Amino acid sequence: MNASAPATAATRSLPRVVAASLIGTTIEWYDYFLYGTAAALVFNKLFFPNTDPLTGTLLSFLTYAIGFAARPIGALVFGHFGDRVGRKKLLVVSLLLMGGSTTLIGVLPTYSSIGAAAPVLLTVLRLVQGFALGGEWGGAVLLVSEHGDQRRRGFWASWPQGGAPAGNLLAAGVLSLLTAVLSEDAFLSWGWRVPFLLSAVLVGVGLWIRLAVDESPLFKQALAAQRQRAVVEQPPLVAVLRNHWREVLVAMGARMAENISYYVMTTFVLTYAVTHAHFSKQTALNAVLIGSAIQFALIPLFGALSDRVGRKPVYLVGAVGVGVWAFVFFGLVDTRSFGQLVVAVTVGLVFHSAMYAPQAAFFSELFATRMRYSGASIGAQFASVAAGAPAPLIATALLKDYGSATPISVYVAIAAAITVLAVLCGRETRNTDLTDVEGAVEPEAAAVVAKPATA
Repeated sequence: MNASAPATAATRSLPRVVAASLIGTTIEWYDYFLYGTAAALVFNKLFFPNTDPLTGTLLSFLTYAIGFAARPIGALVFGHFGDRVGRKKLLVVSLLLMGGSTTLIGVLPTYSSIGAAAPVLLTVLRLVQGFALGGEWGGAVLLVSEHGDQRRRGFWASWPQGGAPAGNLLAAGVLSLLTAVLSEDAFLSWGWRVPFLLSAVLVGVGLWIRLAVDESPLFKQALAAQRQRAVVEQPPLVAVLRNHWREVLVAMGARMAENISYYVMTTFVLTYAVTHAHFSKQTALNAVLIGSAIQFALIPLFGALSDRVGRKPVYLVGAVGVGVWAFVFFGLVDTRSFGQLVVAVTVGLVFHSAMYAPQAAFFSELFATRMRYSGASIGAQFASVAAGAPAPLIATALLKDYGSATPISVYVAIAAAITVLAVLCGRETRNTDLTDVEGAVEPEAAAVVAKPATA
């Protein structure tokens, strides 16, 4: 009875934890996607005005990509301390860092005011955003995954994943509203700053909600067990690479198609639709808005499906789907029909959802509790450097060099093939008990008795 009490309490608090994780991740992704959307639409004019439009967009996307370079560092730092001191504390820090850097972008002088210093400062703030997001994802999904209800873990853990389309929806929605009510000159003069400054309000709401939830019960149990054993533990990074290196590679490979397809179909498509297919900015943003709204509704459904049929089958459907759809996607955009543009984005995001929804539970189930934050974050964020970071940049360069979207479709299809191979090499984790996933304790470490930890 005593052993089951914590699990029962954790299950009762699960909806509150899910709500806190979803709202927090929505705010963080709002901040992150806001930058990507602004990079596609306005930063080329504000921070790189002395270049032709497509080159300016390339430079703008370069600062966007640089933010991804900080995500693995965030994964290492937040993963280490998240596995040592807890998930909740680190999630609060990540939210403050992300919100602070985004708000500062909203007051940043442009190139016309301070010259070359403007893009430099923009890049620094983008690095802070990337560092914060590198630690956010792992903590948010683990806080939900570790709060109980093993039978429906895929469903519950998918809700924080909904923060990505919800954040994108919020970012695109605010920008779409502003472009609709402001003139081009007013938007470029001051209107673009409003969504970034709004982040300060959203962070306040997120902190109020996130501070009210409990720490992961599985983490507290694992920490108590470690202190009772009084053994010296390896640093989480060392333990992950020694005991779970195969799982890290599976997670990295699984991220390739998911990450690349998403940024091509939600960020790069804005540039392609406006400069190549001659849609208005607002029309392109509206298409992403509709697709993101539908994706938000689909993610928990795919998460629930992974509880019934397994993580791998659902993930594979999504990977194969985006690989094939990439060759249809740009043809639909080229029709210059708003309805076809919406279909292109929405179907692409449906296939993306089939990968993204089970990903949270899948990655959580691959690693031991005392190294789970590090393992899941490293697998996810190191892959983002090779996948999501250069995706809009590579797509823009391919379009500039070849004048055709076909090479971009091939690029997405190659990523899909890598993901299919990685998922096939991984194990099915649907029925995993997270308390049973443990890394081996090194004999030499087990022989060393540590002094009881104080606090």
